[in-house]
Amino acid sequence: MTISFSSQHEQFLAMRAMRNEVLSTNIANADTPNYKARDYDFADAMRKVGQQHAALPMKQTSELHKNSWSTNDYGSRLMYRVPTQPTLDGNTVETDVEQAAFAENTIKYRASLRFLDGHFKGLRYAIKGGE
Repeated sequence: MTISFSSQHEQFLAMRAMRNEVLSTNIANADTPNYKARDYDFADAMRKVGQQHAALPMKQTSELHKNSWSTNDYGSRLMYRVPTQPTLDGNTVETDVEQAAFAENTIKYRASLRFLDGHFKGLRYAIKGGE
């Protein structure tokens, strides 16, 4: 019998950490002229993680077919955020939107940590024989 230490929550945790970095960079550059706010398509990345084993690998026929610099390890692309009210200096960061997305992402990051903690507690319980 094998015990699996991998779960989708580990991958979700890593993706949420990457998203926190992008969102915090957006917030830090809120006053930088011509800075364009970016974010990952997180729903698409989660779907890809869930279907990771069912997907067929794509055939690479040229060296030019490599992933672009804006794609993370989970296949999610770093995309530009479309502002609801663009500023005159070309900055597309909307601080309220970024802070709300950061707070939501942090809560979901903590939830993934709790799921992983429960997973390890269950494994520990099983290994100790119910003690």
